[in-house]
Amino acid sequence: MSQRDKLLIKILRGTSDANIPFDQLCQLLSNLGFEERIRGSHHIFTKEGVEEILNLQPKQGQAKAYQVKQVRTIILKYQLGGQDENSL
Repeated sequence: MSQRDKLLIKILRGTSDANIPFDQLCQLLSNLGFEERIRGSHHIFTKEGVEEILNLQPKQGQAKAYQVKQVRTIILKYQLGGQDENSL
């Protein structure tokens, strides 16, 4: 199982939202096809076909728990993650 899969499972479980490394969350979103713009400390993610805009900020190297919840909601709503997640 790849690091990406492990992180995705961790996010989808929702048991450790405060312990998600910010850089890994950004990388996951990029792998899922989101485009990233950076304005200061704000990392803004958009994707064609996804109405919502994700505006993320790091907090001491970690993603904020409420922002991880937003990412989880988007992944589930739009069924993102590709073919690999069918076995989850």
